[in-house]
Amino acid sequence: MTPKPQESIPAVHAGEDQDMPGSLNNASSLGNLSNNLKLNGFINNAFVSDCPAQNDKQNQDLQTKDNLELKEKKNTNGTVGTTSPSGVQEKPIVDFDDLLPHIGEFGRYQKILFLLMIPFAFFVAFVYFSQIFITIVPEEHWCWVPELEQLSVEERRALAIPVHYEHGNEFEDGSAVYSKCSMYAVNFTEVLANNIRKADPSWPTQPCRSGWEYNFTDVPYRTAATDFEWVCENAYLSTLSQSIFFVGAIVGGLLFGWIADRYGRIPALAGCNVIGFVAGVVTAFVGNFWQFALCRFLVGFAFDNCFTMMYILVLEYVGPKWRTFVANMSIALFFTTASCALPWIAYYLANWKLFAIVTSAPLALAIFTPLLVPESARWLVSQGKVDKAIKILKKFEKINKKTIDPKVYQDFSDSCVRLQEEEAANNNYSVLDLFKTPRLRNITILLILIWMAISLVFDGHVRNVGSLGLDLFFTFTVAAATELPADTFLTLTLDRWGRRWLACGTMVASGVFSLLATTVPVGAFSATLAILGRFSVNISYNIGLQYAAELLPTVVRAQGVAFIHIMGYVASIVAPFVVYLSHVSPSLPLIVLGILGIIGGLLSLMLPETLGHDLPQTLVDGEEFGRGQKIWDFPCLAKKINDDDDDRVDDLPVERFTRATSKTSVGASLRASTRGELRSSMLNRSIRSRISVRSLQQQRQDQMSACV
Repeated sequence: MTPKPQESIPAVHAGEDQDMPGSLNNASSLGNLSNNLKLNGFINNAFVSDCPAQNDKQNQDLQTKDNLELKEKKNTNGTVGTTSPSGVQEKPIVDFDDLLPHIGEFGRYQKILFLLMIPFAFFVAFVYFSQIFITIVPEEHWCWVPELEQLSVEERRALAIPVHYEHGNEFEDGSAVYSKCSMYAVNFTEVLANNIRKADPSWPTQPCRSGWEYNFTDVPYRTAATDFEWVCENAYLSTLSQSIFFVGAIVGGLLFGWIADRYGRIPALAGCNVIGFVAGVVTAFVGNFWQFALCRFLVGFAFDNCFTMMYILVLEYVGPKWRTFVANMSIALFFTTASCALPWIAYYLANWKLFAIVTSAPLALAIFTPLLVPESARWLVSQGKVDKAIKILKKFEKINKKTIDPKVYQDFSDSCVRLQEEEAANNNYSVLDLFKTPRLRNITILLILIWMAISLVFDGHVRNVGSLGLDLFFTFTVAAATELPADTFLTLTLDRWGRRWLACGTMVASGVFSLLATTVPVGAFSATLAILGRFSVNISYNIGLQYAAELLPTVVRAQGVAFIHIMGYVASIVAPFVVYLSHVSPSLPLIVLGILGIIGGLLSLMLPETLGHDLPQTLVDGEEFGRGQKIWDFPCLAKKINDDDDDRVDDLPVERFTRATSKTSVGASLRASTRGELRSSMLNRSIRSRISVRSLQQQRQDQMSACV
């Protein structure tokens, strides 16, 4: 195996500062430091010295100062800006995001792509939620007795079905509940002949022997569960089929992840949707459980992939300042609309087979994706297909009605050469590297546990709506609609309040609301509290992967986030069985979800905060990240630099600590990105910060060389 790039943390000790040339502390260098710090709106303590800023030799050599100012204007290594003929300082093309302002950050083409996310958002909502309405079982069902088919429903139940009383007995206003899984073991032909119309409670009982009858008042159509009789001793089969769906999601994630890396994002996006379409339609024609389970396993291949790849593609082409809006509003508007519409499609079709076809057929539209959606330019660059990437970018230029200097494309092409070296360096790392050092290992394990808790609690709330005592279709709609305020709230607060306390607060709130729902009567009050729990975990869910992408070092970020995502699927396999606990007690699912939510929230406090901090690039950075942070640190209370702080910033001393660097620090965002990575404003900010810091470091190296 090729040795991994050497990682180090060079440090300049306080004692050595006194021997440095005075020009290292001159006003020009500190002015640049001030500008770099104000670019991000914060001071990262990792780059600020705690030693005196004065030097006895500060004005020693004016000629050296002039030379340094000249060097600061040169683009010696592709990281320093150039000046346009108009005299405007232009940003160098060292990163894919640097090219977006030239072609338009949210121009006409990006807006078209944003609207093209609508069908894919509907696809993922249909794939994820449709099985709930395909396998739901009506609340009331009882044994079918063929001998009594000539009687009315009430007469059949009064004669054949045992009764037990809840909250009392027959003489204390107890509510009568007919048994769902047993019947009296008598000869009903003789009973009818003897003109008996009411059962004797002393008669022996037996399990149902001829199937079941259902009350279709709350669920006005036959479902797969009623057709195949997945009730009583077979009630677990609906739950098992939902878990098999998530097993398919794991396999599909690995398979189409490989296809996306090998053949491109567009083939993977179209392929997973086509498989979802075929398997979803075939679901309507199955004849037994194992055929049904196989189809749902294959439909699981499309889950998440059918939208996430399109989601990432669009975010790659949108400028950083628009990504928060596009990332959150695409979910809040499109996904929420699809989720709210789904139960009413099922309600009005009133046929589970037709519903399966109607919600699966639209996925076939994905075959037109190559005609409408461009391939990922980042992926093309990573494959060495720079010319194709530039051709796509020129298409953006044309549709957005921009005019770009050919030199911009040339600079971008030159930067892609560095990408090849960076990709080769990154190939030496694997997700196992996250577990080799103690602090980074702890962070990774915490991220896995927290994301598993979030995934399980989220999916548990999604599937538990049928146990809340209200109309399923209405309750599901209201719960799904919480995605809109959740995403809006997150958009307004995430970059102000930070990740750690917001993740903790929303997860703990979800847990508290879930537990409170078990203390009130089943119905409107319990449903309201449970929906508030769903609202809270919606926020946590949207923080989760973004938080992971910010905490994991650049060199293993994509692999690490993918691994954490898969572990979330593993937790989702368990979620249907948590909901199945409602067969034991209606409160049990909410108790489990509440406890897990609180535990997951408290674990979040053990992670370092990322807001206002330069993010880790190398494994060494990942190991050192967050040292010195306190549990009560709250980003929105931290003082930020503004324009009134010029004098104080200019007085800041030169740093005594330099972050470990690697080739991936500048061009990392040229490679294929992850969902959480592109959502993160901190990662976009960190890239710009690293460029600025690297430029400053290069200037200081030049200064030292000039002073020798």
